[in-house]
Amino acid sequence: MSVLKNRAVLRWLVPVTAGVAVIGGGAAVGTFAATADPALPPRTAAQLLDDLRTSRLDGLSGTVVQRADLGLPPLANLAGMAGGEGGLAGLVSGTHTVRVWYAGPERQRLALLDTLGESDVLRNGRDVWTWSSRSNTGSHRTLPAGEAGMPTAPATPADAADRALAAIDPSTAVTVGRAATVAGRDVYELVLTPRDKDSLVHQVRIALDAKEHVPLRFEVLADGVDEPAFEVAFTQVDFRTPDADQFRFNPPPGVTMTEASTEAHGPAGKHRPDADKRPDGVRTVGTGWTTVLVARLDETGLTGADGTAREPGRGGPTAGTGRGGPAGADLAGMLTVLPKVSGDWGSGRLLSSKLFSVLLTDDGRVLAGLVSPERLYQVAKG
Repeated sequence: MSVLKNRAVLRWLVPVTAGVAVIGGGAAVGTFAATADPALPPRTAAQLLDDLRTSRLDGLSGTVVQRADLGLPPLANLAGMAGGEGGLAGLVSGTHTVRVWYAGPERQRLALLDTLGESDVLRNGRDVWTWSSRSNTGSHRTLPAGEAGMPTAPATPADAADRALAAIDPSTAVTVGRAATVAGRDVYELVLTPRDKDSLVHQVRIALDAKEHVPLRFEVLADGVDEPAFEVAFTQVDFRTPDADQFRFNPPPGVTMTEASTEAHGPAGKHRPDADKRPDGVRTVGTGWTTVLVARLDETGLTGADGTAREPGRGGPTAGTGRGGPAGADLAGMLTVLPKVSGDWGSGRLLSSKLFSVLLTDDGRVLAGLVSPERLYQVAKG
C-alpha cells in the first residue's frame, strides 16, 4: 500500500487539542541537498516528496518512542478527555513506547507499553480487538466493509507525516535538512517551515529512510524552542513482513471480553462516508498554519450560555453533580481549572501550550488553532 493515505489533515478539534496534528501544511518546494554525514546522494525536496508519495510498504515491525513536551498545564481531566491515560488516543504528554506490526491495510497491530501495563489494538481482516492489561478487559468488533478501524492518533512517524503532507500549497517552504541515522538506518530529512510567522509552529522535520522512503522520525518544533515539542521515532525497525501469528488475538487467562456495537458507525453498521468531514456548526477562519477552528459547544448540550457544563438535554449544570455523563463531567472539571481571560471579545477560559491554543468562551464557543491566544481573541472579537 502507499505510505501516504488520502485522508484529512485535521480530525477537527480533538487533534488540535492534542497538539499533534498539523493544520494546512502546504509546500513551496526548495532545492537544497542533504550535506551532512552519512554521505548520501543529493536529493532535492521535490524528489524526496515524490519518493514519499510513491513508496510502497508491504510489511514492517519495530519499536516507536513518542515524546511530547507541549507545555500543557497540569489538568487532571485532560488524559481522560483524550481517551484515557493508557489509551492510544492519550499520547499527549511525557514519553511513550509503542510496538508496531504491519502486514498490509488489513493486518495491523499496536501495543502501547507503559510502567503500569500494556494496551493493544489488533486488526486481522474485519476483526478488531482491543485489550488492556491494567484491567484485563478487552473488546471485539467486526468492521463494516471499507472501514479503516484503527486508531487515528499518530502512533508512527508515517501516520504523523501523512497528516502533515496531505495538503500542498504555498503556505509552507519545504527544504532538505541534514542527513542522519535513525534506528540504525540512513535517512534524509525534509523540513517544513510555515511562511506565516503568526503560527506557533516553527518547523516540522520528517526523516525518510534512504532506501525504503518510509518516515522513521517526525518532529514538531515550537517557535523559539530548540528541542521538539512533539517527536515520534523508530528506535528499531525491520522491513520484513511479520508472521501471521502476530495478528491472531490470544486472550490471556481470566480476561473479560465484550462485543462492541457498530451502531455508532451509521445505520446497519455501515461506515458513514462523511466521518472525516467537518461537523455541523464548525467553521474555519484563516488559511494554512494560522487556521482557527470555531464551533459552538452549547449546540452539543455540554455547556450553557455562561460556559457551565450542562447535562445533555437538561438545563442544570453538571459540575459537582456527577450528572451529564463523562463528557460533561470532564468538561466541567476542565473549565474550573483553566485560567479565566477576558477582553473586548468577551470572557472565557484559556488552554495554551507551546504549539496550540484553545479558547472556551462564556457564550458557548470554542476556538482552537496552532496560534497564540491573541490570534484567538482577534477571531472571537470578529
